[in-house]
Amino acid sequence: MKKKHKEWILVLGWMVLIFMFSSQPGEVSSGNNKFVIYLFNLLGLNLNSIFGTLSDFLVRKAAHFTEYFILFILLYRAIRVEKNAGIKSFTYSILIVFLYACSDEFHQAFVPGRGPAFRDVMVDTCGGLTAFLIMYIVTLKKSSASMKKHLTKFK
Repeated sequence: MKKKHKEWILVLGWMVLIFMFSSQPGEVSSGNNKFVIYLFNLLGLNLNSIFGTLSDFLVRKAAHFTEYFILFILLYRAIRVEKNAGIKSFTYSILIVFLYACSDEFHQAFVPGRGPAFRDVMVDTCGGLTAFLIMYIVTLKKSSASMKKHLTKFK
C-alpha cells in the first residue's frame, strides 16, 4: 500500500474515533471524564483536590484539545505526502481541523445530553494551532540545521 494511502487511512480513522466520542450521550461522556480523573488518582494526582469542581471541565477540554492536536499532525503528514508543499500543508491542515471541529459541534446538537458550543470549536482549533506551532518550529530548526550543514561544505 502506498504511503499516502496509509496516511489518509490514519486521518479517516482518527476522524471516525472523534465522531464516535461525540456520538456518546452526555451521561456516557461524563462517565469517561470520571474514569480519567480516577486514573489520575491512581497515579497519585488527585485532580479533584487540585481543581475542585473544575476538574471535570478541564478533563473535557483537555480531551478536545488533544484529539485535534493529533488530528492536525495526521492531516499534515497526509497532505504533505500529497502536495509536498510546506506552508500549504500547514494551512490546509489547520483549515480542515477548524471545519471538522465545526461539524463535530453541529453533530453534537443531535446527541442526547450534549449540545454545540463555539468554545469547544475554539479549544479544538487551539489544539490544532499548538500542533502547527510545534511542527513549524521543528521544521524551521531542521531547515536551519540543514542549511548550516550545506554552508560548512563551502568553507
